[in-house]
Amino acid sequence: MKMLNPNYLPPNLRHSDDLDPPEVLRELVAQAGVCFNGDNPWDIQVHHPDVYTRILTHGSLGFGEAYMDGLWDCHALDQLIDRLLSADVDRKLGGWVRLRLFGEVLRHRLFNLQSRERAFQVGERHYDIGNDVFEAMLDPTMSYSCAYWKDTDDLESAQLAKLDLICRKLELEPGERLLDIGCGWGGLARHAAENYRVEVLGITVSREQQRLARERCAGLPVRIELMDYRDLDGRFDKIVSVGMFEHVGPKNYPVYFNTASRLLADDGLFLLHTIGSHKTTRHADPWIDRYIFPNGKTPSAEELAVALNGRFLIEDWHNFGQDYDRTLMAWWERFDHAWPRLEGRYDQRFYRMWRYYLLASAGFFRSRCGQLWQLVLSKRSRREVYRSVR
Repeated sequence: MKMLNPNYLPPNLRHSDDLDPPEVLRELVAQAGVCFNGDNPWDIQVHHPDVYTRILTHGSLGFGEAYMDGLWDCHALDQLIDRLLSADVDRKLGGWVRLRLFGEVLRHRLFNLQSRERAFQVGERHYDIGNDVFEAMLDPTMSYSCAYWKDTDDLESAQLAKLDLICRKLELEPGERLLDIGCGWGGLARHAAENYRVEVLGITVSREQQRLARERCAGLPVRIELMDYRDLDGRFDKIVSVGMFEHVGPKNYPVYFNTASRLLADDGLFLLHTIGSHKTTRHADPWIDRYIFPNGKTPSAEELAVALNGRFLIEDWHNFGQDYDRTLMAWWERFDHAWPRLEGRYDQRFYRMWRYYLLASAGFFRSRCGQLWQLVLSKRSRREVYRSVR
C-alpha cells in the first residue's frame, strides 16, 4: 500500500505539543494490541493532541472526523479497525460517550429516518456525488455490493459470479418479469436481461444511477425508474434487492416486506442481498451515518427473522461476509490508483474520507462484526421445493 502524502497536514496543526494519550485510551487500545505512535503498521500515529478529546467526546464520529482532518494517521487502517472491533474497544469506549450514543438511540427510536419523505437523501448525498468516483472504483459491471470470490482472484470475475449466482438462485426463466429494488447502475438488470432473457424493472433513488443505468441497459427489455419502493405497483415473477435493504430501516421493515409480498407472484421467489450485523444494535455508526450512508441501519438476524415472521418463508440463508473484506480492499486499490485522475474534482479531505470508509469497512467485515447475507424468500402459496444454489 502506498504511503500517504506527508504534506497533507495543514501547517497550523504541526507543533510539538505533548502527544501522549490519556491513560484510559492507552489502556483501551492496548487490549487490541494497538499503540499510539507505535512502530507497527496498525498503530495510530497522532499529529495533534485534539485527537484524544474528539474520541472521548464523540466516540467513533470524533475518531473518523479527526482522521479526515489529518489529526492522525495509520498505514494499515484496515488492520487497525479489525483489531479494535475484534477486541470490542468500541463497546468499552461507550461508557465515555454514553450521552451522545443515547442521543443516537433516541433519534432512531423516535423518528422514522427512512420515511418516504427522506428516501431520496441517501441518493443525493452518496450515490450522486459523481459517477466518475464509482466508475473508477468499481469493476466494469458497476456492482457496488459484495463480490463472490469463489474460484476467482479477479474483481470483475467475482462480481459476474455474484450476478450469475443471484440469477440462478432466483431460477430465472425466459420471459419472466423481474423487479430489481435498488438497481444501482443497472449491472444486475443488464446481466439478467442479456443472459436469462427476462424483462426487468429497476428502481433507484439516485438520479445519477438512473441516468447511467439507462445508458448501460439501452436496447434491452429493461426499464429504470427513479422512485421509492413504497410507490410500486404491478406483479412480478421474481424480485431481487441487492445492497438496498440497509437503507430501509427497522420502522419500515413491515411495509417493505408487505410491499414485496403484494408484488410477488404466488409461486415466485424473492432474493434479498444485504449487509448484516452480528448483533442487534439500536443505532447506526455515527460517522457512517453522517458522511457515507445517511439514515442507514444494518439489520441483525434477529430483526430480519421478526420482520419476516408470517410474511415470507426462508428458503435459503447464505452468508459470505468474509468476501466483503476482499471486495472492499479491491475497491480501495482501484480508487487509490485512480486518484490522480480524480483529485481535480475532489479535495484531500474527500480522499481521506473515502480511504477511511473503504478500509474501515474492510476491517469491519474482517472482524466478523459485519456479515453479508443472501436470503431466498417465498410465499406459503409456493408449492415447488426449493433447491439451494452455491
